Amino acid sequence: MKAVILAGGRGTRLRPFTTVLPKPLMPLGDVPVIELIIRQLAHCGYRDIILSVGYLAELLRAYCGDGRRWDVTITYSHEEQPLSTIAPLTLIRDELTETFLVMNGDVLSDLDFRAFEAFHKQHGGLATVAAARREVTIDFGVIHTDPDGRIVNFLEKPRYDYVVSMGVNLFEPEILQYLPNSGKPFGFDNLMYALTRNHARVYTYPHEGFWLDIGRLEDYEKAVNEYDSRWRHVLRP
Repeated sequence: MKAVILAGGRGTRLRPFTTVLPKPLMPLGDVPVIELIIRQLAHCGYRDIILSVGYLAELLRAYCGDGRRWDVTITYSHEEQPLSTIAPLTLIRDELTETFLVMNGDVLSDLDFRAFEAFHKQHGGLATVAAARREVTIDFGVIHTDPDGRIVNFLEKPRYDYVVSMGVNLFEPEILQYLPNSGKPFGFDNLMYALTRNHARVYTYPHEGFWLDIGRLEDYEKAVNEYDSRWRHVLRP
């Protein structure tokens, strides 16, 4: 099974760090995020990895090379202009002929990829989205009103529970028919709109373990602080 790692974004939320480094090369401990992801995939049996690159691509190529030091084969797909989070797959359509994994290059998780694959095969869907629960606190008093503006309920700093996408997905090749043929940006949100509009069989895989998207500075700092206690054990380098 091929694994596609989306690593072409500019990482604007992590500036100024990402003015000189692409986000997947941000360091955790003594290795960058992209190496942790590749090691994790290799540990789970992935040997054919495609890095979708764009911003500061030469640095990712220089660091990752052909992947032989991790016992994997790495090839590259280069987007000349930003294509968002799904359209980069249009550049490698011919290579995606069987079930394939797509994940963001800034995701840290202890997701069991083998169990994820088994779930996907068992349910026989077009796509399976790894999902985690997140609780969001509204920092204000929330007012509910009727159509006339009369207050009918008030909640002080309510908390809401959501199921959110982790940025790790398993797709069947048929998913590509929902993508545009042109070189226009097309994101995960656009894909989900198209799939749900067409009543496609798409499932979530609930993950109760650790998950962190390092796109925000506070999450990156958390990942750095937890590296020694969490990642050396999870990845068994």
